[in-house]
Amino acid sequence: MKKFFTSFNFILLLLVCNILVFISSRQKGLSIVLTAKNYLFEMFSILPPIIIIIGLFDVWMPKKVIERSMGRSSGLKGILVAIFMGTAAMGPLYVAFPVGISLIKKGASLFNTTIFLCVWASIKIPMILFEIKFLGPDFAGLRLALTIPSIIIISLLLTIILNRSHCYEKI
Repeated sequence: MKKFFTSFNFILLLLVCNILVFISSRQKGLSIVLTAKNYLFEMFSILPPIIIIIGLFDVWMPKKVIERSMGRSSGLKGILVAIFMGTAAMGPLYVAFPVGISLIKKGASLFNTTIFLCVWASIKIPMILFEIKFLGPDFAGLRLALTIPSIIIISLLLTIILNRSHCYEKI
């Protein structure tokens, strides 16, 4: 079963499904193709610069700096660095995953990397400013007060689960 769902076979399966949708409804089939094309162009325009930046990060950022600021023994400092990096980062979430892998390879703890990824997905500085302007500072403050502890709890649980299953060590 694993051999069936290799990357190439999965793409072929999606193509067959799209053809079946196109046969039943040409408009929906065309809509699927146009949406996929737009996402592919967006991804291919964003990913090459990100790969270059991650390569530069690997070369220029000493491993000791990452271990000290986001490693297993970084404590509260690591959490704050992960939160700051996640809020300051820009771009779609699929850009964050290569950055997360790079952080782990440089010595960041899984806990802090998970915080970074969750913050990237849910808290951005422009989003906070938007919320303050249009929804009020009370709403923005409450959302942050609920989101940050939730992210820390989720990251802790995920770290415990992944460390028990040993799938984290394969990265």
